[in-house]
Amino acid sequence: MHFVIESVRVFDGEKALGLCDVEVNDGTVVALGSDVDPQADRVDGHGATLLPGLIDTHTHSDLEALRQALVFGVTTELDLFSFPETMKEVRREAAIRTDVADVRSASVGMTAPGGHPTQLRGNQNDPDLPTVGRPEDAARFVDERIAEGADYIKVLIETGKTLGKDVPVVDIRVVEAAVEAAHARGKLVIAHALTIEATRQALTAGVDGFAHLFVDGPHTPELVAEIAAAGVFFIPTLSTLASLTSQHLGAALADDPRVAGKLPPAWDENLRGDFNTYRTGDFNAAVASVDALRQAGVPVLAGTDASHLGAPGMAHGVSLHGELKLLVRAGFAPQDALRAATSLAADTFGLNDRGRIVPGARADLLLVDGDPLTSIDDTLNVKAVWRGGVRVTR
Repeated sequence: MHFVIESVRVFDGEKALGLCDVEVNDGTVVALGSDVDPQADRVDGHGATLLPGLIDTHTHSDLEALRQALVFGVTTELDLFSFPETMKEVRREAAIRTDVADVRSASVGMTAPGGHPTQLRGNQNDPDLPTVGRPEDAARFVDERIAEGADYIKVLIETGKTLGKDVPVVDIRVVEAAVEAAHARGKLVIAHALTIEATRQALTAGVDGFAHLFVDGPHTPELVAEIAAAGVFFIPTLSTLASLTSQHLGAALADDPRVAGKLPPAWDENLRGDFNTYRTGDFNAAVASVDALRQAGVPVLAGTDASHLGAPGMAHGVSLHGELKLLVRAGFAPQDALRAATSLAADTFGLNDRGRIVPGARADLLLVDGDPLTSIDDTLNVKAVWRGGVRVTR
């Protein structure tokens, strides 16, 4: 496929470039500006903005989810808990197909015996979940995940407080041992932590980033300073925090005419729901905490925790657009919100071939009507999506 998107506004993943032409050949961006091949096919970009394909940094994926994500311009999902028995095939298919988003995975996350997420899975006929109860077993757990193809390691520090059912929580000494083992093997460690106490424990253990933001109360300047000094990143998943605290934000997305009719009925219903397990949580405080982290220079990435049916309030692809709006609500400039789902996400996870529109980058692209650098809501005005230079049928 050899084509030029003409006279389009370009956000290259870092900044706005203004109007220019973008040439794509054989799945790669090859040129920007006016010096493009006059023989290539033309795509009209007038009145539109070209973005790098979006990266959702917190999902739980399968092939149907990856297909749905791509329809809405999410070209890469970072899976943060999945079973290797299914993810191996999902990854194989995603690597060779252009009708689903690409995916990376943590494989299964580390939890205590009987710990999270077993209380959520019910009768899902899951494979046996590997758990870790002793520090001396942590390295083996890390090695097993790497052998399954894990790109990074997930640890779950969860008492069940925010999810409506108390569960055993992994010992902090086990987390420390897992972090040490993962770092020795060159892997990032991402912590599931939804409370201030769990966040402090994860910081003490030396994790690299957080899969959620705390939602049990307001931040303090001391906590923000501690987080900033640790050099960690956050994926706040405001969409999930809204669902936990019954904000009912997914319904507005589902009713949006740009979304209505593009989701299967079951996913439409799922998006309209809420977990509703933590009404005492403080969603507005979490929004304020995101702004405080941003001001302190903490990298904040865009991620949704979109999962499978039965995890209400989210849907793959569309919820990332809602997350971008929530980041802007939290004080981000639209450009910074877009960076959180493109270049910053790619840099944090070492995805050096994507997240930017530069010569040599993968042609994972999202073309939208309007200008999301002025109004972040315009990201949902999806006009065209390309994965690896192949245009997606929507």
